[in-house]
Amino acid sequence: MWIHPEEVLLAGPLWVSERANPFFILQKRRGHGRGGGLSGLLVGTLDVVLDSSARAAPYRILLQTGDSQIFWNLACGSSRKEITEHWDWLEANLLQTISIFDNDQDVTTFVKGKISGMIAEEKRLSPGEEQEQDCGKFREAQLKMRKLFGMPEEEKLVNYYSCSYWKGRVPRQGWLYLSVNHLCFYSFLLGKEVTLVVQWTEVTQLEKNATLVFPESIRVRTRTGEHFFSVFLDINDTFKLMEQLANMAMRQLLDNAADRSLPKARKALKNVSALKRDLDACAKNERYRSAFRLTEDERLDGHTDCTLWAPFAKTHVPGQLFISDNYICFSSRREDLCRLIVPLREVSVVEKADSSDVLPCPLSISTKSKSNFLFANLKDRDFLVQRISDFLQRTPDGSRGDAMVRPKPVRRCLRRDSLLRSFRVPQAPFYGPDAPTATQGLLELYRKDAPEDLGPKAMKEKMKEEAWNIHFSEFGRGVCMYRTPRSRELVLNGIPDKLRGELWLLFSGALNQMSTQPGYYSELAERAAGQCSLATEEIERDLHRSMPEHRAFQNETGIAALRRVLTAYAHRNPGIGYCQAMNIVTSVLLLYCTEEEAFWLLVALCERMLPDYYNTRVVGALVDQGVFEELTRAFLPLLYEHMRELGVISTISLSWFLTIFLSVMPFDSAVILVDCFFYEGVKIIFQVALAVLHDNTDALLACVDEGEAMTVLGRYLDNVVNKQTAVSVDTPARDDGDEPPPEIDIFRLIESSYEKFGSLRADVIEQMRFKQRLKVIQSLEDTAKRSVVRSVMTESAFGIEELEDLYCLFKDQHMSSCYWGGGAAAERHDPSLPYLEQYRIDAAQFSRLSCALSAWPCAEHAPVLAARLFRMLDRNRDGLVNFKEFVAALSGMYHGDVTDKLKLLYKLHLPPAFCPEEAESASEAANFFTNDVQKEAEVSSPPQQGEEARSESDVGGTGEEKKEDYRYYLSMWAEEKEPKRESIKDLPTMKQDQFIELCKTLYNMFSEEESHEQQLYHAIATVASLLLRIGEAGKKFNNKADDGADADWAVTFEQVLASILTEAPLVEYFERKRDIQAQVAALKARRAEERRSDSASSRDAPVQPRLHVGRQET
Repeated sequence: MWIHPEEVLLAGPLWVSERANPFFILQKRRGHGRGGGLSGLLVGTLDVVLDSSARAAPYRILLQTGDSQIFWNLACGSSRKEITEHWDWLEANLLQTISIFDNDQDVTTFVKGKISGMIAEEKRLSPGEEQEQDCGKFREAQLKMRKLFGMPEEEKLVNYYSCSYWKGRVPRQGWLYLSVNHLCFYSFLLGKEVTLVVQWTEVTQLEKNATLVFPESIRVRTRTGEHFFSVFLDINDTFKLMEQLANMAMRQLLDNAADRSLPKARKALKNVSALKRDLDACAKNERYRSAFRLTEDERLDGHTDCTLWAPFAKTHVPGQLFISDNYICFSSRREDLCRLIVPLREVSVVEKADSSDVLPCPLSISTKSKSNFLFANLKDRDFLVQRISDFLQRTPDGSRGDAMVRPKPVRRCLRRDSLLRSFRVPQAPFYGPDAPTATQGLLELYRKDAPEDLGPKAMKEKMKEEAWNIHFSEFGRGVCMYRTPRSRELVLNGIPDKLRGELWLLFSGALNQMSTQPGYYSELAERAAGQCSLATEEIERDLHRSMPEHRAFQNETGIAALRRVLTAYAHRNPGIGYCQAMNIVTSVLLLYCTEEEAFWLLVALCERMLPDYYNTRVVGALVDQGVFEELTRAFLPLLYEHMRELGVISTISLSWFLTIFLSVMPFDSAVILVDCFFYEGVKIIFQVALAVLHDNTDALLACVDEGEAMTVLGRYLDNVVNKQTAVSVDTPARDDGDEPPPEIDIFRLIESSYEKFGSLRADVIEQMRFKQRLKVIQSLEDTAKRSVVRSVMTESAFGIEELEDLYCLFKDQHMSSCYWGGGAAAERHDPSLPYLEQYRIDAAQFSRLSCALSAWPCAEHAPVLAARLFRMLDRNRDGLVNFKEFVAALSGMYHGDVTDKLKLLYKLHLPPAFCPEEAESASEAANFFTNDVQKEAEVSSPPQQGEEARSESDVGGTGEEKKEDYRYYLSMWAEEKEPKRESIKDLPTMKQDQFIELCKTLYNMFSEEESHEQQLYHAIATVASLLLRIGEAGKKFNNKADDGADADWAVTFEQVLASILTEAPLVEYFERKRDIQAQVAALKARRAEERRSDSASSRDAPVQPRLHVGRQET
């Protein structure tokens, strides 16, 4: 590529001149290419160890003038082809012009100006490219990465680091390249080369450790082994980036929601890629949103140090001010001393106050609720005010909810849903302002008719209400309230029932979402009402199991409200739909909140506070189960070993976490934990769980089996009571005859959890979640592989190991389409589909796999045969083939008998495999296609008149009743999908042009390695001649039978089969057993050889993307 001219003082020591003329020199880097001797080895080693490999491309063109000792670097290239194009252009366009110049200085000025003008013109003609280009050094590193590892242009390099890779006990110094989809390492030391390529989706563990053997190292573990990297300049920065890239890959495997549209960086950083800056911005956004419980679309604009005047403490609190699109937030430097959230929709005035020595650079922000916040010690106050002013201008007035957010689009959910859209089920009336739960919670609704309670518990409730009222008067009320240690203290003492809904909304962040989207829930509930799907069926089953002991859910009012909230959320987020345990949590929310408030709390719970908990595979709960096991091992090591032997932890944690203890504790006790959860987050759940195990340590160590341990914990949790309860809910009494353990006060349990395990921090939990997420998602992927292999095994002759190898290759092809195939390709992976349908490949990918693994080597004819095989397998014409269909084709080639193999070969030369475009002429193609349609109509055996009459009658009165039962449609769907056994008599006849293509395929089928090649060709000629005569004889016979009408030339499969069976060489060839694992091994070996040749110094041509099967080549 052309570069801005740079001075070069020494043109010779590390370079070899290959071409020269009076003005230009084309040079090659020593050590690049084969040979070079000792000097080439030394330079190649220096290029890897030092940073020169990224700075200096292997080829360059210099400008020289007269006897000057200064050269000018005009162009560089990573391949001979690229640099030769530049050289030819210089000779054709500049050499003759500059030869007439008299002054060397004029030559230099002219050439430099010409090259700079060309670069500017290229940028002008590429308006679609990013304005903020990566630096030249980074672009060179990206080109080198693609060349070394055979990556296409779509693979983006994020960053690269110098480090050592430990191969055995020997460190290899080289370069670690971190791209969006791969971790790559390359080293070249004194002729010894090491190449490593690992997909992020294959990483099972990623950790930073320090041992005597591997000091300050990063360990990357995959399914096939582990790799150690050390000697980093900044190991923390490298590890954070690796974590982020691995997490993106896990998200892609989990829900296909990896964020590819990354935000643009605000400022350019030298020698750092734009993508790296984008990822850093994403990480900051995520931390910001998590700290202040903001929505997923909130983007941090910037932050600065400052102080906030705290009127409740009469002091200035040092901390950081954060500005984003819709919020101004403050967090104190000392953790949890003071936090503040000010939505821009509430801001009325922003003004600069007068500066003084006591209060330098102050900024005052006033809100519509008459609150005033004073910030000081701002470094760039004018710029900050301008940014806030810009955001305020973009903030809508009034309710600021004019642009209502629509529900997420349905991404291909279970296919069966399409069968259920045609009928509706009885539902409660639409949600509206007249609904009993539109303005109050169910608990308040049923307290109206109850007599006033004047007992001691009610008095405690009133005292808590008064304490909160005092807090509101001092710290503010609503979204702009100061969050301080006093707020936490009041929460830990229990929120009063009347304020519970309000404070849950505030602390969870749901209040902001609800305020910015007025009317969203009512419209969504109306749209979802009456629709039926698998999610609504599950909701209907669980409605009456949600707190059946509470009178609020013993009548239609509570049940209808619960139905509306759950179905509205299932309609909003079909990726989750409905999961058991959501009904229990939602029923508790409805007791204290209106329907709309409960809905937004459920959104906050499922999408932010407990991410991935309630999807189809409860991945989030499984991740936190692993975190809980790790915490138990750290805090309670003796108990952990015993409980792991009993297998208890995995059993208890799911039920505890999914329902936030609501299903295992008395209601009035568990709701206190819900109070703490909305304020503290998931940390309190882990603390209380650890405290429960700690309190039962002795009893659990005495247990001998899982059942006994579960009984101990169950009895303990049943007796966790809230001694301040104002309204008690009856719990079923135990009837096992044992003396119940003493009661445990929930407030004492929470206090104990803070005393013993209060050192837990949210960032540590997130770090542990990342580590466990890798294990859980990879475990789910292994489960999916085993499930697919088991389901395919019954219909295939391959063994388990063979199917697993094929599955890995098939999945790699699918993932490569997600990496480099664009948005449409990435949408193919839908985790909501059955395992067998999650990974699918298109025609081009199928062709690559088929050509590499086919049992019939057809040389140049192989892609044609692969395209026909793909069309034959793609029965639903969606342009995709799943693993089962892929294996079915290979199984017929490798393990079928002679008849099966010949039948497959025969069908590859009939429609739909043999498309009309392959016919010899347009008229033959048209006739062939018309006949094919008729043939397919005959073979498909259309329904008889009685069946048609019966189907028409179904549309009448009896059909209306059947529409109400979706099982009827599912049974019909299953019958249609049931494969029908095809006999050789069902195969249509073959026309002459199709037969010629069959002969061509047979002639190309045998490789030169066949020992009886001439005998095979002779046998094919004999069979072809015989079948041609049979076809001619049949044509003459049909002409006579049809009274002289012109009949088509045709042969049947029986005739083809019988003719081939007469030739022993052909029979022996098709009966020969072939090993699919040998083909897989050969494919991997070829890929390893290609990668070695790519990384060798003799790469002179651009490298095209290839099939990625190898993981490590050395």
